[in-house]
Amino acid sequence: MSAPPSATVARTPRSPLLGYAVLFIAVALLPAVGAYPIFVMKVMCYALFACAFNLLIGFTGLLSFGHAAFLGTAAYCAGHALKVWGLPAPVGLLVGTGAAAIVGLGFGWLAIRRSGIYFSMITLALAQMLFFVFLQAPFTYGEDGLQGVPRGTFLGLDLANDLTLYYVVLGIFLFAFWVIYRTVHSPFGQVLTSIRENEARAVSLGYDVERFKLVAFVLSAALAGLAGATKTLVLGFATLSDAVWTTSGLVILMTLVGGMGTMVGPIVGALVIIALENKIGNLGRALADLTGINWFNSLGESVTLVTGLIFIVCVLAFRRGIVGELHHFVTKKRR
Repeated sequence: MSAPPSATVARTPRSPLLGYAVLFIAVALLPAVGAYPIFVMKVMCYALFACAFNLLIGFTGLLSFGHAAFLGTAAYCAGHALKVWGLPAPVGLLVGTGAAAIVGLGFGWLAIRRSGIYFSMITLALAQMLFFVFLQAPFTYGEDGLQGVPRGTFLGLDLANDLTLYYVVLGIFLFAFWVIYRTVHSPFGQVLTSIRENEARAVSLGYDVERFKLVAFVLSAALAGLAGATKTLVLGFATLSDAVWTTSGLVILMTLVGGMGTMVGPIVGALVIIALENKIGNLGRALADLTGINWFNSLGESVTLVTGLIFIVCVLAFRRGIVGELHHFVTKKRR
């Protein structure tokens, strides 16, 4: 006996593509409603960084503590290519992304030989080694950072205009998001999910697990590098903060707050964390100007306390993250 039509419709999952389209159309319209383009572009860069990290931890089950190495490598290499070599913006972005992919290949080749906490510690150690290389290397200018990186042009478009650059960055983000979406929903992505759920079973089915892990690691590193190169193009500088270990912790926080293992979760997490940092910093500067007390200028440093509190709350009460909990609630209501 067949199920009633209403029951059949209730069990049919709706395609998320329409929701993604609405989301990105809304992002495209933000400048028209008065949103600050530089801030939104910064959020998109960190959202891409978080999505790249989520591809590794959320869909493959590999926790990397050194993903800032790829962000920083691409940021410095792209900035050097644009400022010193005078390359056009698309080539500079490719240089940064390629450099991050090469570093990711080296990191992954060493790290995937271990699993669990040992894998995480190896990535952290390698990232710290690279951080000290950046600290001493002459082309990074040490603690001063690489400043004054020109935007140039992108396929004939003058990127000196913030609005033009905004839509170029949005296009880059959409391309990277499409790559991640196609990867996750491909046979390759299904194998990655099986490795995350039961690695021993994937091995028994004949899959070369280490090779799949390495490919996923390099792809995640390349996309993180694309985020770092784009960030340098937007802000015009690259500093040691792009490669420090706290940035690796920040991307973990973004992924967990938004929802690990979801497509939109890292985007939401990046928006929450970056907006929080921006608001607290602006509040401190406003209080300093109003009262004349310079201590308020350091109020932005307390954002780490707030983000730490958010992390604790998410781990204890919202373990699926914002998007994960919403999805779970909607699914439960439908059932």
